[in-house]
Parts: sequence; C-alpha cells; structure tokens
Amino acid sequence: MSNAAAVAPPAYTIAVRALCDFTARQGDLDLRFTPSPTAQEGMAGHALVATRRGAGYQTELPLEGRFEAGGQTLHVRGRADGFDARRPCLEEIKTHRGALDQQPDNHRHLHWAQARVYGHLLCAQQGLAQLEIALVYLDVGTERETVLAETWSADELRTHFEDQCRRFLAWATQEATHRQTRDQALATLRFPHADFRTGQRPLAEAVYKAATHRRCLLAQAPTGIGKTIGTLFPLLKACPSQGIDKLFYLSAKTSGRQLALDALQQLHPTPTPAPWRVLELVARDKACEHPDKACHGESCPLAQGFYNRLPQARQAAIDAGQALDKAQVRAVASAHGVCPYYLGQELARWADIVVGDYNHYFDLHAMLHSLTQAQQWRAAALVDEAHNLLDRARGMYSAELSQHALRSLRRTAPAPLKRPLERVHRLWQSLVKVQTADYQPHDEPPFALVQALQHLVGAITDHLTEHPAAATDTALQGFYFDALHFTRVAELFDEHSMFDVHKQAPPPGSRGKPNTVLCLRNLVPAPFLAPRWAGLHTATLFSATVQPWNYQLDTLGLPDNTACIDLPSPFDARQLQVDVATRLSTRYKDREASLQPMATLMASHYQARPGNYLAFFSSFDYLRQAADHFEALNPTIPTWRQSRGMSEGEQSSFLARFTEHGQGIGFAVLGGAFAEGVDLPGRRLVGAFIATLGLPQFNPVNEEICHRLQRLFGARLGHDYTYLYPGLQKVVQAAGRVIRTPQDEGVVVLMDERFAQARVRELLPTWWAAPAGL
Repeated sequence: MSNAAAVAPPAYTIAVRALCDFTARQGDLDLRFTPSPTAQEGMAGHALVATRRGAGYQTELPLEGRFEAGGQTLHVRGRADGFDARRPCLEEIKTHRGALDQQPDNHRHLHWAQARVYGHLLCAQQGLAQLEIALVYLDVGTERETVLAETWSADELRTHFEDQCRRFLAWATQEATHRQTRDQALATLRFPHADFRTGQRPLAEAVYKAATHRRCLLAQAPTGIGKTIGTLFPLLKACPSQGIDKLFYLSAKTSGRQLALDALQQLHPTPTPAPWRVLELVARDKACEHPDKACHGESCPLAQGFYNRLPQARQAAIDAGQALDKAQVRAVASAHGVCPYYLGQELARWADIVVGDYNHYFDLHAMLHSLTQAQQWRAAALVDEAHNLLDRARGMYSAELSQHALRSLRRTAPAPLKRPLERVHRLWQSLVKVQTADYQPHDEPPFALVQALQHLVGAITDHLTEHPAAATDTALQGFYFDALHFTRVAELFDEHSMFDVHKQAPPPGSRGKPNTVLCLRNLVPAPFLAPRWAGLHTATLFSATVQPWNYQLDTLGLPDNTACIDLPSPFDARQLQVDVATRLSTRYKDREASLQPMATLMASHYQARPGNYLAFFSSFDYLRQAADHFEALNPTIPTWRQSRGMSEGEQSSFLARFTEHGQGIGFAVLGGAFAEGVDLPGRRLVGAFIATLGLPQFNPVNEEICHRLQRLFGARLGHDYTYLYPGLQKVVQAAGRVIRTPQDEGVVVLMDERFAQARVRELLPTWWAAPAGL
C-alpha cells in the first residue's frame, strides 16, 4: 500500500447563471426581434420591484452551495434578485419590453431553472422546508409586473439542483483538471527565444509587476522591441500566482490579432496540444455562413436545433487541441451544423486567452465585459496599439441620426407610427429653422426632441413586437437601431460630450431637400472606460506612441496608480537618417505652393538612393495633388497610390509592390491602412516622406472640440489634445515603417518647417538622430 496521500480532484466553482446556461438551454437559436431593456433600465426595474415589496425585502442575496459525487466537488454561487422572508418567497426578476407572450419558450425554461437553483441554495442556507418561487417579469415601458409563482418543497428543489449539477459535473471535472494543468504549465513557461531584445526584458518585468500589484500599466514600447511576445509571456506567467481566469488580448486591427495568435504559437511550438485554450473572436458579418438568412430556426439551418447540437460542438472544439482561430471554429461548426459566430460566443466562456477587438471589452454592450461581470472572472487585458483606443472609444459612445432617413421612413411607415414620427419631424424642423450656419454646436441635446425620439423608439418597439414580420423592413429597422442607440447615448450626455447639428447637401433621392445630421459626440471616454479598467485584475496598454502620459491618463480614465514606462529602442540612431525640410510649409494655405518643392525633394532623395519609399499625406485630396505633380515632373520613377475604400485584396496588391529588389514610391494617407501595422523589413522599404504634422483639419467641428477640451483641461492642453498629439502620433507611426530590424537602414524626410520647432521635436522618438535641416 502506498504511503502517498491521494490527491483529491480540485473543486470547480461556477455561477448559477453559467450553470443553467450550460444545462438548461434547448431548442433553436432564436434572435428574432425581442426588444430588450438597457442595462440601466434593467437596474432601475429591479430597484422598482424592490421598492414595491416594502421593508424587510432583501435584494442581491448572496447564496452558495456544494455538490459532491464520485469524489468530485462542484461549488455553485450567485446572488438571488429578491427574497421576502415573511412569505417566504424568492423572486427572480426579469425586465422586458412589449408583449410577454412573444418570449421564446427556451428563455422561460432557462429562467425557471435559474430560479429553482437559487431556491435550493436558499433552502439549504436557511433550513426552509418549502419555498415559494416567483418569476417576476417587469415591462419597463408600462412598469407592469407579471408574476408566475410556484411552491416547491426543499427536497424537490434539491433534486432539481443535483440534476443540474450532475449534467455539468463531467464538464466541471474536465475544466478543473484543465485549469490545474494550465497553471502548472504557465508556472514553468519559458521565454521562446534565447534572449530578450533590447528593452523587451524591462517591458516583461513591468507587465509582471503590474499583474502582481493589481495595477494598470501604460508602456511606450518602440517598434522592433517585440511587444506582443514581450507582454503575453509575463502576463501568462503571472496567471497561476494571481488566480487570473482569463486573458483578453485586444487589438484595433485584424493584423494585431494575427500577431497575437502567432506569438502564442511560439510559446508552445511543439505539435502536442497547448496546455491553454486560445480563441479568436471575429465580427458577426465575417463569421456568418448565411448572410441572406435571419438568425432563427425557421430561416437558418444552423440556428435550427442549435442548443441541442451545441454540447457536442463545444466538446469537439475543446478536444481539438488547437488554437480556435476563425478557420478552426468554422471547421468545428460546420462538422456539427451550428452557427460559427455563436459557437465562438459560447467558447469565450471556456477559453483561457481570448484574442479580439477593442469593442469586445470596451463597447457599450461589450460581451467580454458582461461575461466578466456575470461570471465573476478575474480577468487581465493587453491592449495592443493603444494609441488607437481613444478614437475607437469615442466612436463607441457617440451617435448620429440622419434627417434623410427620417423623411424616408415617414413616407413608408405604417399608420401606428405616423404620429410619433410627425412629432419628431416637427421638433427636428424647429431646431433646423433657427440654425443660421451649416454647423451649429449646442450645450446639450434638446430635451423635447430626445423625449420624442424615445417615444418613437417605444412605438417602433411595440409595432415590431406585435408584427414580427415588419423586422424585415430594412429602412424601419435601420432607423430604429440608430434612434435607439442615439437615445441611449443621449442618456449618458455630460460635460465630456457635445451635441451639434450639420446641414448637408441634398443626398440622392431626397427630392432636393437638404439633409441635417444630429450628432452626439463623446470627446473624452474616460468616464465610460474607468469602470472597465476597474473590472480587470490588471491591464497593460502598449504602443510605440502613447506619450505624453497625461494625454492617455486624462482621456482614457486609467486609474490614478497606473504605472508608466518608456522603453529604450533596440535600434541605433545610425540606422535612421532624419531630415527636415526647414523651408517648406505644408499648412493648408500653402498646399498649392508646396507641391513643386516636395516633388523636387522626393526625387532628389530617390535618385541618391533608389529603392522603395512610402510618401504620406494628411488627406486623399492632398495625396492626389502631390502624386499628380510628382508624376508629371518625374515620369520615369514608378509610383502607386492608396485609394479610398480599398478592399483587402487591393491593399495586398499595394504592399506587394514593395519587393526586396523593387523601386518606386507608394503614396499613402497618414493614419491609414499603410501607416501602421505594416512590416516591410530590409530593402522592401528604405525610406518615408511625411508631409504635414498630421494635424486634424481646422474645421468648425474640430475647433468646437478644441474649445470643449480647453474647458476641461486648460487652453494649452485642450489645443494639444485636439491637434498636436494626435497628429504627431500618426507621424511617428508612419515613420516607424522604415526601421523594422536591427539590420535595417533608411531615411525619414519630414516635409514641413514646423518639425524643426523645439516643442515638436520633444514629441519625436528620443532614439532618432538629431534631424538635419534641408
């Protein structure tokens, strides 16, 4: 007999909602129009029900329990919505809009399953022999309650609880074993290369320390440092000791996701399955197999019986032992006849590392944030190319409405919507009539108009609920979703936002009537992002261009204890020649005069060192003028141009011109597809010409944004936050295409006299050689 003590399988902890999501879903995937309340409306609805119950009513009651079978343990926990000890009655509160009889049966089945699990936990905790359990459905529009109640004995509830746990236990045992194996592997994980690059070790150390101290980190890490592997490796190493459940790698672009997937492959290059699970999340329109069909079982074959086939597909995906990138998820989904997009959404619950877009965690309705909160995960995030987050986050919390869309809807809308549409139209027109310029900012959105839009949204909601077939009306549905988003963003309006009205030229088909657009613009997303940072154990934001620190800290809402680190470049100043055209102005008023000297300057550098160059301009119009002028003066030098709305294939063709032995100049736009995330090492790119400081246009919108930011941060910073910092970030990103490896050599020509100003030069990379004037 062995003296070694038997090692008990580790207990697995799961939230009540996650348990029932796993065990109680059945039937079709059904995403037909079911209007749902906002998160704020849901919280308000729960509070309203509580106030109606009177003194002694308990809300958010913490409950937990254990189930053991075959030496295995499942720990179940959650919070019951409400409990009235006087009856006694446990309530599960669900908010909704419209007729309750439109609710799919599988939703009701799931709600009862959750309520009964909470009921067992409560009976076990308080020693109750029986319990009344109620589903309370509150219509947030009418504030009317529908209560469905049952009385259960404690024994019946225990039997139900044990049945749910048995269904989950095999999976739970698998997951607990996986977690143990994963953490053991991560604790002994080794860096995949013989040594760190210059600056890579201090980056890795800073990421690890931030994780162990539960802090955020803002890292300026130059191009070529190996940021992806340099952040993934230390954060994965920290997961076991810090109890981190999930790691989110968030990127602004598809190329960033692929870099992360490649780096994770480097961390486990052997053919055996990796000890951690990796999932790539993709947009719905990129994953959908039947874009011509609606998401319900009567239309799409992949939605029919989705939840019945999901368990087998889920297990197959986990057993595959491969990174669950877009192609792998699609292959598993195809083999089991389920929707690949919603299979990916399900797998996010069980993956260790989720690679996705910013919007998956930071958006108003971000899935990863919702799951983190609901499942009580301890999550960590890596935010790639973090200089993009500000603009992306502003877009997430902004909204606009077109009057042309409203006019079109008024002509075709069903009778019940005529009156609310007419009221919105009258109030909209009254706003436009007093406007004397094409652009007009306002201190806040007009209360009456927002109220009328909310009433219209409610009317459309009721109509679509009563007439589900109307959801196929693309004009109605499109305006509805735009108006719904607009009203929700309007509820968030504060000093960090602005409201403005644009008059535009008549669009095609508008019968000559000018269009106006109502815009709610978020300028500083800090108030919305701050809770997202707070919901993470740690987060690292990294980019080659995140300084000045105050710019990111003020606008992104990072915690006060955020650590900031500026890492040395792995490149030497001798690798990069930096020239400044000190007698050339590319200010808007000087654009025409700049074309000739720019063309001469570019041709001179090209002839001195033939090879591949990129030339960057602040707009497509300026690019066109410069390219036309250059080609007329230098017909023998090959050129090619970026165009508006390039497809992925066209972008690939553009980059394919940059061969090792190629020669010519590619004309591109600052801040565009070729100004960052493009890797052209060696002779594939030997230089870059950069015209202008990349400043946003001086127009009424940006001037008003500047004015508002000056109110918040002071005159100097308001101007810099609007113009200087965003512009120079684009410049440095574009220049970063030239030197990609320690062996590269090249030139960057800054074509504007303002680059010689001390204040501007302070914001350029410190490793660059002192610019030479031309």
